Amino acid sequence: MKIVTYNVNGLRSALAKDFAGWLRAESPDIVCLQETKAQPEQISSGLFEELGYQPYYFSARKKGYSGVAILSRPVPDRVIPGMGIPEYDAEGRFLRADYGDLTVVSVYHPSGTSGEERQAFKMKWLADFRKYIGQLVEERPRLILCGDYNICHRPIDIHDPVRNATSSGFLPEERAWMSDFLGDGFIDTFRLYHDEPHQYTWWSYRFNARANNKGWRIDYCMASEATRPLLRDAYILADARHSDHCPTAIEIDPTAK
Repeated sequence: MKIVTYNVNGLRSALAKDFAGWLRAESPDIVCLQETKAQPEQISSGLFEELGYQPYYFSARKKGYSGVAILSRPVPDRVIPGMGIPEYDAEGRFLRADYGDLTVVSVYHPSGTSGEERQAFKMKWLADFRKYIGQLVEERPRLILCGDYNICHRPIDIHDPVRNATSSGFLPEERAWMSDFLGDGFIDTFRLYHDEPHQYTWWSYRFNARANNKGWRIDYCMASEATRPLLRDAYILADARHSDHCPTAIEIDPTAK
């Protein structure tokens, strides 16, 4: 089973860049999308259904902002939008799908780049998210958390760690949160299989950053320790160009014990 996460930076925009054609060619089983920036009625869901996917959406109340989705070929037992925390659910940041004893989540962590207020919101979210996931993994031990975390964990994950040391997304307190989160029993699946540098999932639209591979790795498929026996591979799909992000993927054997 192939699971992909992709911040599309506007699903309608991505569809206009032949996202559906890419989906047909790549053929993942489950796709976790972030920053859909659309209400369900604004999306041509028939395109996904023709490709064998059932789409599930959790949009922000504010139109054209945030939003997550899951496109799924296997039929989930249940789909749960939100975390039950109104200030976060209003921004459409968390969508859960259960498949037997496996749970897959599409999550979009806030960015703090717009100023101190949003950075404070991000840090509060991170604390609340960690607490929420700590409770969820007790209920659902086989848990895969796919999404845009808006954090580079280590210097290897960013093209210029020195100049970005005071940038939101690479702040010491954000990186410490990531270390603590992994210490809770989660696996950065990409780094489980790859230790090479210059592997990124986001590039600024400015300064020809993508052509020069001056990027950040901020998109992750995080897996709970209980899913370790399922993991088979993880990789970045850097050739996909429907967004300022690219997808990252994992392959699992859901029948493994």
